[in-house]
Amino acid sequence: MKKIATLILIGCAAVSFTFAQADSSKSAETAEKDAVKLNLDEAVKYALENSRTLKSNDIDLEIKARASKYSWNVFLPTVQATGTMSRATEYSPSSAATSQMMNKLSGGMIPVKTDYETEEERWSTIGSVSASWNFTPAYIAQIKTAKAMYEAQKITWEQSQKETITNIKKAYYGLLLQQENLKIQRTTLENARQRMIQAQTNFRNGSIPELSYLQTQVSYENTKPDVDSAEQTIAQQIDLFAFLIGMPVGTKIEFTSSIDPTYVDVETDDLLAKYSENDLQIKGLEKNMLAAKLGMTALDMTTWFPTLALSYSYQPVYVGSEGAWHFYKDLGKDEAWYDSGSFSATLVWNLTNMLPWSSNRQKLKDTKQQVAQLELTIETLKENQKVQVRKAVDTLKQAKEQIDAMSRNVTVAQRAYDMTVRQYRNGTVELLDLRDAESSLNKTQLGLLNQKFQYISALMDLENTLNVDLSK
Repeated sequence: MKKIATLILIGCAAVSFTFAQADSSKSAETAEKDAVKLNLDEAVKYALENSRTLKSNDIDLEIKARASKYSWNVFLPTVQATGTMSRATEYSPSSAATSQMMNKLSGGMIPVKTDYETEEERWSTIGSVSASWNFTPAYIAQIKTAKAMYEAQKITWEQSQKETITNIKKAYYGLLLQQENLKIQRTTLENARQRMIQAQTNFRNGSIPELSYLQTQVSYENTKPDVDSAEQTIAQQIDLFAFLIGMPVGTKIEFTSSIDPTYVDVETDDLLAKYSENDLQIKGLEKNMLAAKLGMTALDMTTWFPTLALSYSYQPVYVGSEGAWHFYKDLGKDEAWYDSGSFSATLVWNLTNMLPWSSNRQKLKDTKQQVAQLELTIETLKENQKVQVRKAVDTLKQAKEQIDAMSRNVTVAQRAYDMTVRQYRNGTVELLDLRDAESSLNKTQLGLLNQKFQYISALMDLENTLNVDLSK
């Protein structure tokens, strides 16, 4: 009876495993139908159109472009128009003196006024239109500085574009690598399941002891958590990738490209001789240094050259008889208005700026030191460029050798695994030997994929450093 019960339990377990596998296959098929298919070029294109990081960079570039385009606006005059109605609180001494003078001139016909007789007399109406224009040679240097800063921002924008694209490509290939790893783990899991079912059949037929069957079952159960963990990890990584390229988080993505590197034959000295000047980071710093030097020129001009200030104002004051509240009745009558405006031309020279300890001269010294720091940074980057290029070239050569060797090893490991499977089925080798052969095959396959990823990654880093496409 115990044997029959054991066989029933084994049969139920096998059926449950079969249905679980079928449900898993159906779920996988449904997920594949709902997934967005993306090859590498499509992922990059989508990121260029939707990446939030790149959109922010576009805004920064637009700000600098507008500042450069309209940098000439420092030459625009300042024009203002005002209208004022003011109320006097007391009768002014000047108005009293005028009243007394008019009284004398009229022989007493015009009475002397000592206060306002009506509320409207307290009010006066004044209009004003003024224009002022300043000029200093420093404006010319400021315009050139704005244009240099725009050129620097263009380089920064291009560098950000390339770095973002490189990161997206690396993430894409990294996910492909994880998917291939998951495929291998799933294959291992399926092989363990098949061995368990075969062992169950052999045990039921009495050809193997129960212990052998239990060993295959334990091996299968131990493999499942690794596969589940890998599936969860890759799902999280896909969410992160979707966020990176601007897709809604949670979008199912099917990656249709493959990890197939384009091999190049490169040498460090040749690359540095041809493309060392293409480095965008160095170019950007050189533009920033140019902008800083133009800023120094502007500071010098502000110190040693005066500013010409031109000012003109037209200020009509109402003196008509209608009263301040009714000035509009005399609009257009010259006798009812008089112009108290003026024109002036002034040279302004800030002598304080010439003092060695003034804020202007201190700022100039700070800028000079910033330029010196930029020069040191550029020299450091040029030396670091040599290190990075040499490192990338060495990585490419080593990875290519490893790929060639591991490609041969995969073929050998696959043959060894197939032979071990046949011998295991014939009962001439133990389960442990089969698992060792399978583990060796998996390691070899993953090693080959890893080296391909290393080659692709090193090539992208090299192209990004030298700002050149070596794959064409």
